[in-house]
Amino acid sequence: MKQMKKLQQGFTLIELMIVVAIIGILAAVALPAYQQYTKKAKMSEVILAASQCRTTITETIQASVSNALSVAADGWGCEADAASGTGTKYVNKVATSALGVVTVTAQGFGDTDIDGKNVTLIPMIGASAVAATDGGKQVTSWVCGGSGTTIALKYLPGSCKGGV
Repeated sequence: MKQMKKLQQGFTLIELMIVVAIIGILAAVALPAYQQYTKKAKMSEVILAASQCRTTITETIQASVSNALSVAADGWGCEADAASGTGTKYVNKVATSALGVVTVTAQGFGDTDIDGKNVTLIPMIGASAVAATDGGKQVTSWVCGGSGTTIALKYLPGSCKGGV
């Protein structure tokens, strides 16, 4: 009878080095993608802070008894500021304009591309931004990430990449 050759057991050094190289390449690609994903997740708090003003502004514009929009001296009533203690971990300031544009300033990301930069929500009536004479009309949509947004679009969630 012929004796069978003994089968090789284990891995060679070359095979192990190839596996380590593949894992290294995957990690080099995955880590930056994961970091950007976590920044987008944190940005959802910034967008949510802007969204709280949408209802107030929409109702005020629609319930206006005259064409002229009249905003109280202190704004629409949904503003926030970290200096007064109403900000959050990722929201430094929520400001509004007389035409209902909501601007949120981000903080706490540890990234100069985001910290101190703004994202806006713009109320729209049809295809146009709200004008000073649109009192009593219905806000039909909001554009998130439009004019006035200084945060790069790559950090904004998919639902917030509009433009005016």
